Amino acid sequence: MKNKRAGKRFKNWKAPKLKDGQMTKWHWVVKGVKNFRLGRETDIGAFTYIQADAGVTIGDHVEIGGGSLIYSISTIDHKRGPVNLMKNCRIGAHSTIMPGVTVGENAVIGAHSLVKNSIPANTVAWGVPAKVMGKIVNGRVVLTGK
Repeated sequence: MKNKRAGKRFKNWKAPKLKDGQMTKWHWVVKGVKNFRLGRETDIGAFTYIQADAGVTIGDHVEIGGGSLIYSISTIDHKRGPVNLMKNCRIGAHSTIMPGVTVGENAVIGAHSLVKNSIPANTVAWGVPAKVMGKIVNGRVVLTGK
């Protein structure tokens, strides 16, 4: 399912030219470019930092809010592992995704969340740490109250 929100905005979308550790013209940075995979028609907000030394894959139609941090390696707890943001998922602004996490297809992460564990497809999660708080059913959010 293509992200309907994108509309004509990505009519002429082209993959960005990336240089390791250097800011793109849209003001986001990737460290470890050789281990970074970017899908089509993605939207990565300004001042997002992606640490991809252990692998980061961003699927088609993914949206990442500005100021987000995506780490495949953590120097605090010495964890490392690939990060996978699956097709059509959305990451709220100023969220942090930790090593080894997969955010499932169509999943939504609320702003300012700390995602330490994988989030299933078609769910809504938020918090510090992020927890699944609802499901996406027929394009609508149904809160589960957990």
